[in-house]
Amino acid sequence: MAFWSILAIYCLVWIFVAFAMLPFGVRTHEEMGEELIPGQADSAPANFRPGRLAFRAAVIAAVLTAIWVLNWEYGWVTLDAFDFLQPPSQRG
Repeated sequence: MAFWSILAIYCLVWIFVAFAMLPFGVRTHEEMGEELIPGQADSAPANFRPGRLAFRAAVIAAVLTAIWVLNWEYGWVTLDAFDFLQPPSQRG
């Protein structure tokens, strides 16, 4: 697999993981006992840390991308393993 293909897969996985992780560990001002700023939404996060989120997403995306590339190279799981994806006439 080419380097640019691996990089593209990593970027896509990173974006997916980052968005999936957004709601975890975030607290509102009410939950943290802080006062709201006038005009602020009640659901606005009080402890959002984008750097920590990006780092965690990078680590998880690197692991998932490595698993994807290794599976691509060594063929551990193929589409033949999923019988339900094939038409009924071709199932074994």
